[in-house]
Parts: sequence; C-alpha cells; structure tokens
Amino acid sequence: MSDDLDNDTAQQTDAPEQLAPAPVPARGRGLALRVCAAVAAAALAGVAIGVGIIRVKYDDAPQPAAGSAAQGVAPAAAKPHPYGAQANGTHFGSLRDLLLPVPAGYRLGPDDGADGNDTELTPDQLAADLDDSVKDLPKTERDKAKAVLQGLKMKGKGVRTFRSETGDMALYLRLSQFNQKSVEAESAFEGALGSQSGLFRLGPEVPGHPEAHCFLPPADPGEPIDELDCTAAVGDLLVELHVEGVAPLPKAEAVSLFRQQLDRLALPGATV
Repeated sequence: MSDDLDNDTAQQTDAPEQLAPAPVPARGRGLALRVCAAVAAAALAGVAIGVGIIRVKYDDAPQPAAGSAAQGVAPAAAKPHPYGAQANGTHFGSLRDLLLPVPAGYRLGPDDGADGNDTELTPDQLAADLDDSVKDLPKTERDKAKAVLQGLKMKGKGVRTFRSETGDMALYLRLSQFNQKSVEAESAFEGALGSQSGLFRLGPEVPGHPEAHCFLPPADPGEPIDELDCTAAVGDLLVELHVEGVAPLPKAEAVSLFRQQLDRLALPGATV
C-alpha cells in the first residue's frame, strides 16, 4: 500500500493522468469482524450489539412527502424531492443520490473491493457481500457473525470513492441502510472501540455532528502512509468514511467532506 501511494505522488508532476490505482482497503469484512467481536465480548465500555437489539423489526415504510396535494396531481413546483429523510429517521430514494457527489478537487477513486467506486448494491450483491464479509472468520465465529448480520435486515448499501486530484489521498464513503436501533448500536460500538479500547489514536471531531466518531490506527513515527476512519448514525443509515493518504493526512479536509456527507443526510429532509 505504501509503495503504491508513494509511486502516485512521484508520478503526479510528470504524468497526472496516468496515476496507478490506489491500494484497495479490506473494507468489506470490517462490519462482520466488529459484529463477531461484539458477540464474543458481549460489550465494550457499556455498549452492546446483542441479538436482542438487532432483531427489532424493520418497518419504517416511506410516507408521502409533506406538502403533497391531498387530491389529484401536485403541481410541478410542489413535487417531492426524489430523495431525502422523513422525521422518523427513514431515508428514501436512491442511496447513490444520498451519497455526497464528487467534490471539487476530486474525481471518482479506486474500487472499494468488489463493490466498485460508485454503486448501489442490488439484493443479489447484498447477499454476496454478506457471505464475503464472513468468509475469513473461523467457522465457530462465522455462523454467529452471519446470523447477526442477517438479523440487521439490511435494506441497502451505497458506495462512492474519491481520489484527490493531487493523487495523494483516497476516500471511501459507504452508506448502509438497516434498522435504526441497530444503526445506533453499531455506530456507538465503533465509537467506543475507537476511543476507549486504547487500540487507536483519537481523531478530530466533526463540527456540528457530536454523534460522529473519528479515529486513526496506530502509526510509527515517520510512517509514509496514514489512515483515518469516521462513522456516524443518521436515522436508518450507518455512514462510514475510510481515508488513506500520504502522511501527514489533511485531516481537516477529510473531516470537512464527512461533515458535508452528514449534512446531506440531515433530518428531517436531506439537502441537494
């Protein structure tokens, strides 16, 4: 991974359009490993993701948008937004629409594993994603983790990746849509894992979003590559950001993009 990003930086000046693809992080199995850890350990810092939490029935059906005409067809100016969020926390519309568009100074980045770089997963892809997420776990833990993941009643996943025009940073955004209580529990678990386990460096706060958590993996002084992970629960969406880049990472810039993503999902209505 380090060599690839170093080579990108070295080549940027002479051939900016011929950058080698950035390394692909092992993102697909992260949730399964955390679920497995939660099942095995039961709780971390008082936060649990037990089967009792995740079996809550997912029944947040989209409701008609506020302001729609009671009878007949609403005039063109009053048409509901094609995507957004209701007051009960349920998001509607395409997850690709809910994902942050490619910002200025960036372009679509490398594939996020088998999920691509700008994708809303189909039901078949969701099933394959679940199987792939547990395939490397020991058999005794694999069945437990798979049962927990199936209990989440996953409704959808959306992925979009960005790569800075300078070629020195790649960002991986993922939206996972499932039961709200489970989304909150998973985000709280990730926050506790990052801030209270002692395994990670504390990351920056996300302005205006106290529900968000950011942390960084351990790194030796002089390490050429650094990483940052952020997570937040917004209604029925678990929002995750993974960042890789040449050290020192422009953490404020990465956190700003995460804030923009959370603002886009704001309740009770997502913004354009």
